[in-house]
Amino acid sequence: MKRIALSTGGGDAPGLNAVIRAATKTAINDHGMEVFGIRSGLDGLFEPGGVFPLSHSDVRGILPLGGTILGAASRGNPFKRVVEKDGEEIIEDVTQEYIDRIKLLDLDALLLIGGDGTLHIANELHQRGVDVVGVPKTIDNDVGGTDVTFGFDTAINIATEAFDRLHTTAESHHRVMILELMGRDAGFIALHAGMAGGADVILIPEIPFSFEAVCNKIHQRIARGSKFSIISVAEGAHPSGGQKVYKHAGDDGYITRLGGIGHVVGKFVEANCGAETRVTVLGHIQRGGTPTAFDRWLATCYGSEAVRLIARGRFGRVVSLQGRRFTSVKLSECLAQPKRVDVTGDTVQTARAIGISLGDES
Repeated sequence: MKRIALSTGGGDAPGLNAVIRAATKTAINDHGMEVFGIRSGLDGLFEPGGVFPLSHSDVRGILPLGGTILGAASRGNPFKRVVEKDGEEIIEDVTQEYIDRIKLLDLDALLLIGGDGTLHIANELHQRGVDVVGVPKTIDNDVGGTDVTFGFDTAINIATEAFDRLHTTAESHHRVMILELMGRDAGFIALHAGMAGGADVILIPEIPFSFEAVCNKIHQRIARGSKFSIISVAEGAHPSGGQKVYKHAGDDGYITRLGGIGHVVGKFVEANCGAETRVTVLGHIQRGGTPTAFDRWLATCYGSEAVRLIARGRFGRVVSLQGRRFTSVKLSECLAQPKRVDVTGDTVQTARAIGISLGDES
C-alpha cells in the first residue's frame, strides 16, 4: 500500500478530525504512505481539488476541533445516485464511475469514516473489489460490532449539561421540563444522559411508552412533594401502538427527518397532569463543538488502528473497541445487527431500580 485516501461521510461528529490526524500521522510515520483527503464525502472524487494530499502540517492543531476538515456529506451514495434524465429525477447505480475514478487517481485503498450509511457504502465497494477499511462514527452509538462509537461521549456530556441547566429552572418554577434528544432508532443518548442528568422519565425508541404512565410518574412526584419533573425523550421514541413523529415540510409534504415527539409529550402532560410544561429540543448542538477527552482518545486509536489494518491488507473490515482491546470485525458482520439499547440490560435495570419511569409502567 502506497497511496491511501480518507473520506468522512454522513453527518459530522466530535472526533472526526482526531481520526484524520491519527490516520495521517500513522500512515506517514510508520508506513511511508502517501495520504490524501477526499472533500465532501465520496463526491469529492469528481470535484476540482476534491482529492488533495494530507501532510503533518495539514493535520497540525486539529485534534480539539469539532467537525471535519474534509467536509461531511449525507449524500454521495454511488449505488443510489440521484440523476436527472429527460427532465425527471431517477436513481442510478453509478458505482463503476467511482471505481474507475479511484483507479485513475491511483489510490491503493480507502479509509471511510462514518456511520451506518457510510459503512454500507464501504461494504458494497469492498464487494466490488475496492480495498476499503471503515471507522465507526455516530453520536447515536448504534453501530454494531463495537462497544462504543466516537462522538457518543461528547453528545451525552452536552446533553447532561443541558439537563443540569433545565433542572434549576424546573425546580424554581415548579415546571415539567422536557428535553428532546437525538436517537432515531437507538435511545443511548436519552438513556445515558437522562440518568446522568437526573431525569425522572426517560422515553426511548426501544420501549414504546404510554402517556398515562408518564403522567402517573409526575403525579407520584407531586404527591411526594416534588413539584417539578424532568423528562428525557429520544426523537425516535413513540407511544405504544403509535408512530414516530416527523417534521412537516409544508407544501413539499413530509421529509424524512424526525422531530417533535417532545412537543407531543409536552402537550399531553400539560393538558392531563395539571403541570406547566416547557420543551427544549437540543438538536445539532449535541454533535457540534469540542470533543471530550474520551472521544479524542477513542478516535485517535481508531484512526491509527485503521491504517494498520490497511498495511496488513485486512480489507473489508471496520475497527472496533471490544472491552479494552482494539480489534476489527468484518463490515458485513458490523452491519448485520445494528446496536440497540438492551431493554433487559444492566443500564435499564439500574434506571428502573432508582425510580426512573421508562413510560411502560402504569
